[in-house]
Amino acid sequence: MTVAQLSRLRRLSLWLLLPGLAGLIVSAMISTYYLETLPKWPVPEESRTTPREIRGSIVYQTVAEDRTLSVMEYSSIGVFVIGLSLGLVFLDRFGGSARPGSTEEEKPGTAALS
Repeated sequence: MTVAQLSRLRRLSLWLLLPGLAGLIVSAMISTYYLETLPKWPVPEESRTTPREIRGSIVYQTVAEDRTLSVMEYSSIGVFVIGLSLGLVFLDRFGGSARPGSTEEEKPGTAALS
């Protein structure tokens, strides 16, 4: 791989890792908010009949709230895992030689101590 391709792979990995992690953090914040504010028993008048377990407690939400939070959680996990996989492939194949100032022949731990 050329230097430009390595740079693109690294950049793509970060562009997927960071939004995936941010989505996971936001969905955790929403879950915490739901745990504090949503009812613990079904409220059919408000259409809050869909159960969700959050940290061992059951709260009842609407179908739309359930769908939105589930899509956010699963898509964030997917994006994060793809970014992590690309990053691990990058590190596995080019981890030692991709650092600035290193050469192909130089192995980790063989540099002369100053």
